[in-house]
Amino acid sequence: MATFDEPLFDADNHYYEALDAFTRHAQRDNPAKAVRWVVTDEGKHRLLVGDRLYRFIANPTFDPVARPGALTELFRRLHAGRPAGDAFAELDPIHVEYRDRDARLARMDEQGVERCFLLPTLGLTVEHLMKDDVEMTYDNLHAFNRWLEEDWGFAYQDRIYAPPLLSLLDVGRAVQELEWVLGRGARVIHIRPGPVYGGRSPADPAFDPFWSRVEDAGLLVAFHAAEAGYNELLSVHWGEPANPPSHLQSAFQWATCFGDRPVVDTMAALVLHNLFGRFPGIRVASIEMGSIWVPYLLEWLDKAAGLGRRMTPIGGPLPDKPSDVFRHHVFISPFPEEDIAGLAELIGADHVLLGSDWPHAEGLREPREYLDEIEGLNDAQVRLIARENALGLVS
Repeated sequence: MATFDEPLFDADNHYYEALDAFTRHAQRDNPAKAVRWVVTDEGKHRLLVGDRLYRFIANPTFDPVARPGALTELFRRLHAGRPAGDAFAELDPIHVEYRDRDARLARMDEQGVERCFLLPTLGLTVEHLMKDDVEMTYDNLHAFNRWLEEDWGFAYQDRIYAPPLLSLLDVGRAVQELEWVLGRGARVIHIRPGPVYGGRSPADPAFDPFWSRVEDAGLLVAFHAAEAGYNELLSVHWGEPANPPSHLQSAFQWATCFGDRPVVDTMAALVLHNLFGRFPGIRVASIEMGSIWVPYLLEWLDKAAGLGRRMTPIGGPLPDKPSDVFRHHVFISPFPEEDIAGLAELIGADHVLLGSDWPHAEGLREPREYLDEIEGLNDAQVRLIARENALGLVS
């Protein structure tokens, strides 16, 4: 087994949002379109997105919250044939390092994590409920980004890189928000995987003013597992509910609509609609969406492009073999239990990122446990995955 004793760069850390993440800077002149809290007669906090009740996360206050790695331990017990128990039987009060950046830095020092990409929890699951309203989407995302910049910063002490949330729903507003976050030091931005509402590819040339500015700024674009709306888009045609809470999604929905499908479609669109041919400096990362889909997609990208070269793609003819385009521009954070060595062989160890998902229940108890899962790679390859690749994306 390869060894790595240096501090990590964890490409998948999370915070739990403060209660005022959306409300602190909400538009006061149109409260009916704000993301806001209501209190039920039973004294429970419920979140409204405009006039729609938010249901995706069971307790969006995050207090109390499951322990890091609780679900991972459950899966390990099941795999070993032992009783699973209840991953959520013991909940903890919210920890200060989940919501405070200086406490988080201190915790990172204890964990041997020098730097991290720090992503939302609640914020990744709200945009879908606003998808049909441009004003509502951008007002609420801007309110969130203002909170994020104040509480965490976009590149705090050059150690915590917290991506602001961007949307392509309107190219003018997208560029405006992009300029705002660039002016405040953003190194990474997040875009929700899946098509742009209304039937547009994110690589449609209509969005080129946005992508041009992304390339000029040298930003990394992160696509993280999110509420991409695929259950409403697809699973309803198979008799499934449109937008169930995450813990009530069926096995069919998890297998076909939530995990792999949005990222497969998104990466196929970016490659085959020639975003990277028009903007060769753009780099994107797939985070917390695993990697078992990568071999399948690379084979089909080449096969489909070979069969369809007589057709003009949305973004113009492709300059190179699609799988090579993918390998050059896309970085992947595999789940620790997956074949990391196989992925490194397929796309290059220099395009693989370590991601622990800490402190989520489905992540690892501690980020360095990820290294225990890596087999079949030499020290130099492990160093790339555990630190150097992510460092190069923000340098």
